[in-house]
Amino acid sequence: MPELVFFSGTMDCGKSTLALQIQHNRSARGLQGMIYTRDDRAGEGKLSSRLGLATEAVEVADDLDFYDHVVQALTAGGRVDYVIVDEAQFLTPPQIDQLARVVDDLELDVFAFGITTDFRSKLFPGSQRLVELADRVEVLQVEALCWCGARATHNARTVGGEMVVEGAQVVVGDVNRPESEIGYEVLCRRHHRRRMTAAGARAAALSPDVLPVD
Repeated sequence: MPELVFFSGTMDCGKSTLALQIQHNRSARGLQGMIYTRDDRAGEGKLSSRLGLATEAVEVADDLDFYDHVVQALTAGGRVDYVIVDEAQFLTPPQIDQLARVVDDLELDVFAFGITTDFRSKLFPGSQRLVELADRVEVLQVEALCWCGARATHNARTVGGEMVVEGAQVVVGDVNRPESEIGYEVLCRRHHRRRMTAAGARAAALSPDVLPVD
């Protein structure tokens, strides 16, 4: 039976790499899929991985109807065996409903990839709807690590190396950006709660205000 599968995890845990792997495995067997993404780090109309892999994709806007788009492709004589959607957290809840309809009415597998919560540890509306509707939610097993070495469970937005907890929910960025830019860092829950980034930890380690040894 076709399924709507949500592959979730923090930033830097290999979601886009897995999306590209699924696309490669199916295309190698002669299957053809529709690939969608939104606000990818590589630019418009790209699905890319930090490993350097990339493929062409349909850039999703708020007014795109997934069901109608796939139906139009089929009506025009195209072949669609599956659907891949990356950065699914940026989709609207109605668009998630459309993906479920693609599964149920067109009997196509839909593989959605995205992070679950934003930099404030709040659910993205698209991710929330996916958790509500998906046949399966798969947490990726490639664990991203906090600067302390613990498993990273939270996404932090940083400005000047310091964690921020206010601002628009969607600001396109990436990990490993210069500290002077808006960027993102994955943290364990403890250090997300303490708002302690890698830069903050280095500053604390260099502070002269240390406990006395006597």
